[in-house]
Amino acid sequence: MIKVIVNGACGRMGSTVVDAVMKDSELKLVGAVDIVGGMDAGDKAGCGKTGVIVSTDLEATIKETNPDVMVDFTQPSVVFNTASIAIKNHVRPVIGTTGLTDEQKAQLDALGKENNTPCFIAANFAIGAVLMMKMACEAAKYMPDVEIIELHHDNKLDAPSGTALVTAEMIKQVRESHKQGHENEKEKLSGARGAEYDGMRIHSVRLPGYVAHQEVIFGGLGQTLTIRHDSIDRTSFMPGVVLACKKIMGLNAGLTCNLDNIMD
Repeated sequence: MIKVIVNGACGRMGSTVVDAVMKDSELKLVGAVDIVGGMDAGDKAGCGKTGVIVSTDLEATIKETNPDVMVDFTQPSVVFNTASIAIKNHVRPVIGTTGLTDEQKAQLDALGKENNTPCFIAANFAIGAVLMMKMACEAAKYMPDVEIIELHHDNKLDAPSGTALVTAEMIKQVRESHKQGHENEKEKLSGARGAEYDGMRIHSVRLPGYVAHQEVIFGGLGQTLTIRHDSIDRTSFMPGVVLACKKIMGLNAGLTCNLDNIMD
């Protein structure tokens, strides 16, 4: 059994992770941490009593439970610190919180190697999202004019989403860099054309009712192609989270990024 603690256990994603861990025969929930503590971890997850009481102290919980893996769905402002605490205690972080900078990722990689502990980060744990990104890369080889629209719930803190940034990074690798749109175009309102990355544009929508959605739109002579993925429920991320909890046990020390790198 792989012993798991969930950091951010009372949030919408964290509570869904608690439920997924409880339902998997190879995983065992041994701890749960959140800024709100004192309740059974199953109360928010709706999976019945787990016998695991939510703590407010991550390091103390690690020392008490000796977990193999920490799943983190917290906030961009704290995830670097929580991941560092886990690694220093030889606990393998599986991170779904987005917003880490390239510098912070490099530091986690170095810290993981120093402590002989692997760390895994995914911008998106949905299998369909991984396929969407792979298909977008293939399309970009032949239709290099592309814009990305990502749509999320209105409580998401970072924009663009991690998925949109990873998609743009992947597309950059397979197409010749160029600035899109008319060379003399002018924004009547600042930001109307979205953020620019390697000449392509990324647009972020934040509205209640959405979970996590992205479409990649390609334009060509007399035609367009749209590749879209929709997560209509947070359970869509759980197969990827469970897979990461298992695969990280065999990863090399240091940082591994993105679900496609651990999928068979």
